[in-house]
Amino acid sequence: MDALFAIFNTAHEHRNGYLLASTLDISGPPKHPHLVHAFAHDSTPSKIETDIRYRTVYNSALGLSKSDARAWLDLYVAYWKFAQAYDRNEEYSINVSQSKRCEQYARQYDTWKDFVNVLLRGYTSGAFAIWTLPCLYVAGKYLREFAIRADEQAAKMGTGNVMLSSAGFGDDVVGSMGVNEKLEDAARQINRIFGMCISDRAPIDESRKWAIYYITNLLFKTYFKLNSINLCKNILRSLQATSTDMPSLDKFPKSHIVTFEYYVGVIRFLEEDYTNAEAHLTHALALCPSHPTPSPHRQKILTYLIPCHLLITHTIPSATLLAPYPTLHHLFTPLCTAIRRGDLSAFDRALAANLDEFVKQRIYLTLERGRDICLRNLFRKVFLAGGFEEGGARRTRVGLVEFVAGMRCSLQGFSDGGAGGGGQGEEDGVGNARVEEVGRDEVECLIANMIYKNLMKGYISREHAKVVLSKAGAFPGTGV
Repeated sequence: MDALFAIFNTAHEHRNGYLLASTLDISGPPKHPHLVHAFAHDSTPSKIETDIRYRTVYNSALGLSKSDARAWLDLYVAYWKFAQAYDRNEEYSINVSQSKRCEQYARQYDTWKDFVNVLLRGYTSGAFAIWTLPCLYVAGKYLREFAIRADEQAAKMGTGNVMLSSAGFGDDVVGSMGVNEKLEDAARQINRIFGMCISDRAPIDESRKWAIYYITNLLFKTYFKLNSINLCKNILRSLQATSTDMPSLDKFPKSHIVTFEYYVGVIRFLEEDYTNAEAHLTHALALCPSHPTPSPHRQKILTYLIPCHLLITHTIPSATLLAPYPTLHHLFTPLCTAIRRGDLSAFDRALAANLDEFVKQRIYLTLERGRDICLRNLFRKVFLAGGFEEGGARRTRVGLVEFVAGMRCSLQGFSDGGAGGGGQGEEDGVGNARVEEVGRDEVECLIANMIYKNLMKGYISREHAKVVLSKAGAFPGTGV
């Protein structure tokens, strides 16, 4: 206990919020990693309040008013009760029954929740100064973490129906009462912290609004874990409504900004607002350091930014960009190669090969739209293969049969050499059947869509069974 309150005194002396928060963090300060366990064993239920009162209320060196010191007393008494539950859980969870383990994790969450309530009471009463805000960060972070642990134990016990997505971007879950009980409760508690911060009317230098983006990010993470992504929109609307009373985003810590921009980008991505998604994700990527080693945060951002670029700018990532990220290289390189070559068969195989991961990350439908770019590149190849007219100008009247032939080659797979190559899809006859189905009407429809989407410039002359392409930029953005 003496070690903990020595750090407490130093933090108050230097008004160091992060040092103060380390006394409430279960990982402890760097020099005292087992501080929470030592604190749990340093007193008894009958003596704990007296022990802490001696170090807070009666400690004149802190320079705290009686009411403020009393608030710290209540907070550390609540923390000691949590430390008891946490220490007991860590010490005995291995050799106890599943029902007892489930009970211990629930108790751990409940005592931390009590601690959070005491902390909130201290902030709303004005006992805790603005420099102590990192304590709120620790409170919110572990509230979510302990809730997840408790729900996982309840699932093993069979007393709860837990449906969590490890990636956080799974399909929406329509659940019943009792599903993810602790995490849903944690979301409500974190929402209380959010409300306390955003409604603070103190001058901005003394305002709890400086914690708003950290708490917002915690809410986003929790809602994504619960697959309640629509609730994120309420948070964004609240931030928008109070934007005039808030410091500008660039005044907040960079880590808060990167996480916030990432989640807003993903939310816009899932709403199919790709332009705004690209803007937020690009901002997050620009602020996220890339050296000296590839950042996992950059990988997460790129997972959504690459499909955005594909749809908006019709560009694919370079090999240099993907090289530091083996996962992204595995997912996107086959797709990019197929798009670059205009190989529809390879594109379909690349999508199918990583279908589960694409669906898990909720980017499958967006990537599927990249087939238009693959088709554009195929038709561009057919156009270039037409050569030149007698006067030296490129031939702009291309027969529909040429596009049909190109489609059939592409669906069969260029690597098959056009026939008998044993490509995937031919093994069960499905590939050949699809190739034979491709006819003039389907190709006409595809070309009409390309023209409508401004991926091609020209028109179809049905009378002559030709496509008449523009002499100046037949395929916008490709230099042809």
